[in-house]
Amino acid sequence: MLTYKNAGLPEVMQQIDLQHIILETDSPYLPPVPHRGKRNEPAYTRLVAEKLADVKGVSLRDIADITTANAEQLFGL
Repeated sequence: MLTYKNAGLPEVMQQIDLQHIILETDSPYLPPVPHRGKRNEPAYTRLVAEKLADVKGVSLRDIADITTANAEQLFGL
């Protein structure tokens, strides 16, 4: 929902440290903009990562590295 214009999440995400964030798709529901109204799929996670990078003012690579490490730690991988 981070990509939804009226969700208010960009302001919330600015207050949360990246060390506490993982990314997911909410498949098969709630696809990110510009795919609203269509079936969601894991490939759309990149759109959420791009939006988060914009909100946080960091690179997409940083978002990918940090959120991947967070997910690995969470799931013991």
